Amino acid sequence: MKTIKIGIETGQAQQMVDQLNTLLANVQLFYMNTRGLHWNITGEKFFELHLKFEELYNDLNLKADEIAERILTLEGTPAHNFTDYKAKAEIQELKDVNDATKGVQSIIDSLGVLIRLERQLLSVAQNANDEGTSALDE
Repeated sequence: MKTIKIGIETGQAQQMVDQLNTLLANVQLFYMNTRGLHWNITGEKFFELHLKFEELYNDLNLKADEIAERILTLEGTPAHNFTDYKAKAEIQELKDVNDATKGVQSIIDSLGVLIRLERQLLSVAQNANDEGTSALDE
């Protein structure tokens, strides 16, 4: 059985790289959407949402970096362009959303996508005894 440098079977590592790149694509689209909401949200709850969206996109930026670094550890190449992100992501680009209710609903929907993808990844990582990838979901 062939393994990568950290002892994970090559096929399992590639499966995790593929799933991590899908997660990365979704995180990056979510990041851009959240950044846009931060810039463009209007209405009664502007100040609260403006701050919350900033907190969220800062967290997503850190998560994207952690995911990319894990892909490198698994001897893969992190996706790094929006053409690939858009092709892989379930989360779609938002455009011209400034309504608070629509913005918050898009955040909820996007979090649902990430949770589902992370659960799928966690299952594969546990089967490979890959604690490093499993720890990403914490």
